[in-house]
Amino acid sequence: MSDELTRLANGVLWPGFLGTTAPGWLLEELRDGLAGVVYFGQNVGGDLGALSAQILEANPSALIGIDEEGGSVTRLETAEGSTLPGAAQLGRLDDLAATEATGAELARRVRDIGANVVLGPVADVNTDPRNPVIGVRAFGDDERLVSRHVVAEIRGIQRGGAAACVKHFPGHGDTHLDSHHALPEIALAVEELERVHLEPFRAAIDAGVEAIMTAHIVVPAWGDQPATLNPRVLGRLREMGFEGVIITDALDMAAIRETVGIGGGAALALAAGADLLCIGNPTNPGENALDDQDRRDFLAARDGIVGALRDGSLSRERVQDAVSRVAAMAAQVRTADAAGVRDSEGEAFDALDVVRRAVAGTATAPASALSVVDARRRSSLAVDSAAAYVAAALAGDDPRVRLDVAATTVSEQDAVLHAAVADEGTTVILIDRPDTDPAQRALVERAAQRDPAAVVVNVGLAARSPLPLPAIEVGAASRVGALVARERLLGRVG
Repeated sequence: MSDELTRLANGVLWPGFLGTTAPGWLLEELRDGLAGVVYFGQNVGGDLGALSAQILEANPSALIGIDEEGGSVTRLETAEGSTLPGAAQLGRLDDLAATEATGAELARRVRDIGANVVLGPVADVNTDPRNPVIGVRAFGDDERLVSRHVVAEIRGIQRGGAAACVKHFPGHGDTHLDSHHALPEIALAVEELERVHLEPFRAAIDAGVEAIMTAHIVVPAWGDQPATLNPRVLGRLREMGFEGVIITDALDMAAIRETVGIGGGAALALAAGADLLCIGNPTNPGENALDDQDRRDFLAARDGIVGALRDGSLSRERVQDAVSRVAAMAAQVRTADAAGVRDSEGEAFDALDVVRRAVAGTATAPASALSVVDARRRSSLAVDSAAAYVAAALAGDDPRVRLDVAATTVSEQDAVLHAAVADEGTTVILIDRPDTDPAQRALVERAAQRDPAAVVVNVGLAARSPLPLPAIEVGAASRVGALVARERLLGRVG
């Protein structure tokens, strides 16, 4: 039997967990008021519907969230890659009906497995092309375009019966560091931050978004604490008229774990104005993850909150306010779910057609076969690490090879190029950082010298500087994007 403070803390915690079935500790905490869970890739593979039912039986008010953005970020299709358009593709197409339909399809898929919160859309304005964590996850680099597509996707998700959570306030688009591994800083004038990066969040609030996720970034103009822990930044959300749930980005990310720790971060985030604390993915430590990493991280967060409540550094009223907001969102989701099922009945969504219209460029001549050299950077933790599906879908039954340009010498790379050119198929260089990774661009240049008939497939931000080879600009590291690129290369455009 828990004490009152433990149960109060449970009401604002949102952990991940290990495995495809609910561990005993998780069910026990759900029965004791735990706010819900977040699904990650390691939870997919079993019967997700049965898992969700088990969670909701333990706590009928549980919020079940999932990072399902489409494009480069998927959890439901973690094994093979997303079959939905990504934000950059939708922004390039600039068809609001397609974006709203994508949101509705996201909601349908999430509801089908018993979850009820879509951790999207991304409302960041990607103004720094070096950005290692946002990039094609954003609709674009113009705040007006991003704003209108954020609103369209929210409309689709929420009329589809799920809650939308836009991210990452106050905007993660002007960074060149990944907050999974470091603490980025945005040294912009407040006027520019307000005019550009906050604008999509204003639009989301006006559209009635249920939740907003914070960013682990420092805005020096607003203090030296990361936004997730900064009362001035989170207070700005309330000043903008947002009355919904403020959700933290994962507290196990290095920006928090390696500075104030998960427990300290949990208490500070609540004190700053956050309502629901995403603890994170317990597999993130990689080989260093312990068998009970999920429970350890959960207890670290809860102990930090309970300790702060007991020593008075965190007020009970603040936590009770957060619990009330979370409970109100859970009640709204239960109501919207039934209405959303009826509202979306009979709708058809052709994701392949949307991606075909969004992908730019075509090969100069149809290929009979392909020889794919996958020279992309390793995925960030925000993007599923099993990104080999992109190269596999692009190559089909044709040859493909992985080439890590950051870890190989030029001579080693040239040997791979020589073997690819020697194959019967058209040489395809698969990249994702043409403007910001000199090694990728240098590889493309050497490929052009060896084989002028070679082609580039770019799944990252569109190249701003011309490449020496024809390029197909996909705009997402997804299965459907790779399949469309393969169609183009083989001259089988649908």
